[in-house]
Amino acid sequence: MRFTFDASMFPLEAYYDYIVVGGGTAGCPLAATLSESRRVLVLERGGAPPEFPSLASQEGFLRALVDTDAPDSPAQSFVSEDGVPNSRGRVLGGSSAINAGFYSRAHPAFFDSSTVSWDMALVNDSYDWVERGVAFRPHVRSWQSAVREGLLDANITPYNGFSVHHIPGTKIGASTFDSFGRRHSAADLLNFASPENIRVALRASVDRILFNSPYGLSSQRRSQATSAIGVVYRDKYGQHHYAKTRPGGEVILTAGALGSPQLLLLSGIGPRPYLSSWGIPVVAHHPNVGQFLYDNPRNGISIVPPVPLDHSLIQVVGIPSDGSCFLEAASNVVPFRSPTRSVFLHNPSSPIYLTVATLFEKIPGPSSVGSLRLATLDVRDTPVVRFNYFSSPDDLARCVVGLRRIGQVLDGRAMDEFRIPEWWIGGAGRELRYVGASLPRNRSDDAAMEDFCRRTVSTIWHYHGGCLVGKVVNGDHRVMGIGSLRVVDGSTFSASPGTNPQATLMMMGRYMGRKIIEERRIKTGRRSASTSHAWEETMRKKNE
Repeated sequence: MRFTFDASMFPLEAYYDYIVVGGGTAGCPLAATLSESRRVLVLERGGAPPEFPSLASQEGFLRALVDTDAPDSPAQSFVSEDGVPNSRGRVLGGSSAINAGFYSRAHPAFFDSSTVSWDMALVNDSYDWVERGVAFRPHVRSWQSAVREGLLDANITPYNGFSVHHIPGTKIGASTFDSFGRRHSAADLLNFASPENIRVALRASVDRILFNSPYGLSSQRRSQATSAIGVVYRDKYGQHHYAKTRPGGEVILTAGALGSPQLLLLSGIGPRPYLSSWGIPVVAHHPNVGQFLYDNPRNGISIVPPVPLDHSLIQVVGIPSDGSCFLEAASNVVPFRSPTRSVFLHNPSSPIYLTVATLFEKIPGPSSVGSLRLATLDVRDTPVVRFNYFSSPDDLARCVVGLRRIGQVLDGRAMDEFRIPEWWIGGAGRELRYVGASLPRNRSDDAAMEDFCRRTVSTIWHYHGGCLVGKVVNGDHRVMGIGSLRVVDGSTFSASPGTNPQATLMMMGRYMGRKIIEERRIKTGRRSASTSHAWEETMRKKNE
């Protein structure tokens, strides 16, 4: 893209109508939309997807999540205080550039129960706009096909075929991998931008938000009069740059569920006592910044099939009508290494590659609430995060229901071809060969199933919250009490939208871009009408 450059090539000070902090899943479509009529700067802390070949195809999915030692790796790994490994995107396109590619719209209740007054006609138009650029119908083979049949055998019906909509039953969802296996991400939506109106700065770490200084007012009135006027960011050489807004402009945070609340805290917006303990000057007391953080737990099983399988990421999903869980699957080629030196292996350091097929559940919601806090004063360091998995009994009960549904799928005829003859190990019949924990033998034992949930919990990378609507931002995603500052990303969600959030995050970027443009058009029209009326009134008095 001719408007994308390394941050070191940008001027030390420049002015824009909109400054979008985070070129991720929501930020790219937002910026592309705003550029239709205004000058936009996107600040992305990572590089561009073509710099990382592993991102281009499904086969590189696991490698991108594992190879995180480099300081500019596209996935930044972290471990929550719960002890669960996790990752966050650090590349243009954000997590949509490193994820499993499944694309499905939000469940209807996400909009119906929201504190945001969604314009559903614009919501659907925005989804359609996104899907023209990044959504494709996948070709379902082997493991995915068997899981589809297994879900139907487990009475997760009806079969809905291919659909981007959230429909109870079993369906094939869209994928951001096209028919040639090439990944598309939110970064592709920048192709819809107006090139003359947009600039994208790569490897730009935003240190803090800049605010005006309404001195001479009381602390309460000062907070009410405070507005964002720009940001300070560092390039890869450590040089600071100042990006500032033009009159009527805004700073919009799209840095995700960890990055947006972190940047608010570092900029002095958060709980006053907490900010003071770090020596951060308080701009506005916001006790809920970094609170109400959620991560949907993932639990499941993995097997080694008797024959190699096609590599597949999530394509098929089971959506039980009771809304207790979502069931998804993947199959990957995984390297295994000999743990000790062997006299029988010529080169024991060379891995053996095996196909591992996985079937897992995602808990909707969830109800368990976590939080984040600063690890350091350096924005490049991931905050300290605790999700408190299964602290809510409702989440634990849903996990047990989901595991029992997985058990029903594994017991079905569709899994017969993946069973291994037991005579290999001195038995009779055929059994699945597990990698890691298998489900408890007695699935009716609630205590055993709950223990399995707790022991095997992992992430599905759908964490959200930290800047909730109604607690940190209002229904227009403006930070409450601060002018010209919004948050437009998953940090504003109190629940994960549907089976997978990326479709709704991209939709949200487009949607909010359209809303902001229309809001500014109306405001400009009113200002022009007011100015015209004042001029007419002045001329009338002069002529009297």
